[in-house]
Amino acid sequence: MSTKAVRTNDPTRDAGVATVDMKFEVVVLPVSDVDRAKEFYGKLGWRLDADYDSGKDFRVIQFTPPGSGCAIIFGKNVTPAAPGSSQGLYLIVSDIEAARKQLLDRGIEVSEVFHGASGVYDGTDEPYLFGRHRVSGPDPEHGSYRSFASFRDPDGNGWLFQEITTRLPGRIDPATTTFASATDLASALRRAAAAHGQHEARTGQADPNWPDWYAEYMVREQAGGELPQ
Repeated sequence: MSTKAVRTNDPTRDAGVATVDMKFEVVVLPVSDVDRAKEFYGKLGWRLDADYDSGKDFRVIQFTPPGSGCAIIFGKNVTPAAPGSSQGLYLIVSDIEAARKQLLDRGIEVSEVFHGASGVYDGTDEPYLFGRHRVSGPDPEHGSYRSFASFRDPDGNGWLFQEITTRLPGRIDPATTTFASATDLASALRRAAAAHGQHEARTGQADPNWPDWYAEYMVREQAGGELPQ
């Protein structure tokens, strides 16, 4: 299986054709006990957006994870899927150890951090994006997309934390650089500060224009571009 990044939607290819924004909004989860699920997702610290009960055999609850543009919905008579059948639901984080600790502090059971065994897809572990053989600990090179941790809701719907600090090229429009939360912004600032320290060590002098350097580094990092030296 090739791991080469391919950008399938080249804006220069259809420059004369306007596209319609399609924002992924909701994932519907199948659960067996609505109140139990509501308690669990509230315990995660996710925002409760709605709890509507028609009083006529229909109920829908919506939660949104911190910093997410997409929400989850579950309830009564909202999906025919079997409870617990949703698997491989990815939550992107910039610091996987911090995300894991937050869940543990809230009393949520979560796996240790793991990475893949060089793309082994026929192992005995549960399947995930990079294979079926989980190796203990984060990716040795701390590469983006390569470190994971998993947890489940009470019905068994399966979630994965995936650590991403630098997106692959073409995944983010550099003209619309955004950070999902103050925590993500702080993490980006720390990485920029560390890289800037190396920059000053190479030049042998203090850089009075460090704000410009930080900004350029953070924008390029998020967009998957070549980082400044």
